[in-house]
Amino acid sequence: MVTTLSGAGAGLGVDIRDGFALALTHLGNKMGNLPVEVITGDDQQSPDVAKQLVDKMIKKDKVDFMSGIVFSNLMLAVGPTVFNSKTYFVSANAGPSQYAGEQCNPYFYNVAWQNDNLHEAVGQQVQQRGFKNVALIAPNYPAGKDALAGFKRYYKGKVADEIYTKLGQLDYGTELAQLRALKADAVYIFLPGGMGINFIKQFVDAGLSKNLQLFGPGFSADEDIIRAVGAPMLGMFNASQWGHDIDNPQNKRFVADFEKTYGRLPSLYASQGYDAAMLMDSAVRAVKGNLADKAGVGKALQAASFKSVRGDFKFNRNHFPVQKYYARMIGKDGQGRITNRTLGVVFDAHQDAYVGACKLQ
Repeated sequence: MVTTLSGAGAGLGVDIRDGFALALTHLGNKMGNLPVEVITGDDQQSPDVAKQLVDKMIKKDKVDFMSGIVFSNLMLAVGPTVFNSKTYFVSANAGPSQYAGEQCNPYFYNVAWQNDNLHEAVGQQVQQRGFKNVALIAPNYPAGKDALAGFKRYYKGKVADEIYTKLGQLDYGTELAQLRALKADAVYIFLPGGMGINFIKQFVDAGLSKNLQLFGPGFSADEDIIRAVGAPMLGMFNASQWGHDIDNPQNKRFVADFEKTYGRLPSLYASQGYDAAMLMDSAVRAVKGNLADKAGVGKALQAASFKSVRGDFKFNRNHFPVQKYYARMIGKDGQGRITNRTLGVVFDAHQDAYVGACKLQ
């Protein structure tokens, strides 16, 4: 597992790691009948560090699976090394458009979503709610570009402006001044990790929330962000493929045991880490522990014969999910906690926009 465990994006990697670890606990620390050793490295949100860690784990540690990468620029940096070694990468987050389309790969599976998908779901939600003039903000890196492209695929109103920030930026004085001048009626943000925490605090402190409705993808409005920001998150709309209030047995067990083990509600990142482990387990079981059977492992991964915490789950031919996406709003639950409440389904059996360019069968 190579993931981000330090810096502004650390909360995302920590939740992936912890969700994955909880799945292993539920599996008795085995996949199939094989004992599991997890080797973890902090990529420090650096492509060079990520490449060094991946190279070591493949060549020295001879790992059977890889997972954990949060940021798409890092995934694109390590992908060639992973795929050339014929090591299966089960992504618990990063879903760059390149790997969904022309560069789709038999050794890459994503249990989260393609980068555009949550943004598409919010674009649809904003369109349905009748907002006509929306400002967009995202960091200037591959997932940021995918994010705004996805939002605009379903939102058909006026875009007041597209504002691109530096990745990892924490001071938004300039951007808030731009928003004030634009006189939009809503703002859509994709600012992962510490970026979103700082932006939302500064947005509310500047008084902009009085006139601007705030929207974001699920990961810009999830439990890790809510814990850090608190009351200013109330009333924010977002979209996700998962929610801790989704009613199925595996999700109820996951949420209860995660909260009991770690003392916090899980985020969607944690749910994705959990599902990544469960998918790997299903593949190891299918080949009866014979991981040398690479074709068999790939076939089993594609079959996705595991119970996802989000409910229905299947892979498209590009190894990205076809799944439901939900509208959510941040409010208070019955215990008075500030958290997400699932409002309803935005998309049912939704696939990404790039699968047509994928040559996999």
